[in-house]
Amino acid sequence: MITIYTDGSAKGNPGPGGYGVILMKGEHRKEISEGFRLTTNNRMELLSVIVALEALKNPGENVKVYSDSKYVVDAVEKGWIFGWEKKNFKDRKNPDLWMRFLKIFRKHKVKFIWVKGHADNPFNNRCDELAIAASSNPDLSIDSWYEQNNS
Repeated sequence: MITIYTDGSAKGNPGPGGYGVILMKGEHRKEISEGFRLTTNNRMELLSVIVALEALKNPGENVKVYSDSKYVVDAVEKGWIFGWEKKNFKDRKNPDLWMRFLKIFRKHKVKFIWVKGHADNPFNNRCDELAIAASSNPDLSIDSWYEQNNS
């Protein structure tokens, strides 16, 4: 079983943003983060999950993803995303990321668990720290799809 904690944030929404991820398996732990010059909170929440799942080396892994994003957790656990997919994400935000998510999601056995943000969960709090630090980096990445479609 692989355990993943994720978080994303954006200042100004849209504004500079970042994501933070912790992957854990047994005694092994890996942290990943990245910041973007212009993005949204929901994009960073979703991208954090994508990056975490893409970091897994073997297909078919059993994965628990802990996220404080109702946007992501509900979309998957309530099955909304599959209806959006059938309609080719018409009138949905972040279709680029949802399509990327589905591609990697289907390679694993993933269960989402919602956690309250900024509460007593030290792993979620650490992901938040990683996301904020990444978004404060002076050399931020470009969220190309977002900037091309929202400028």
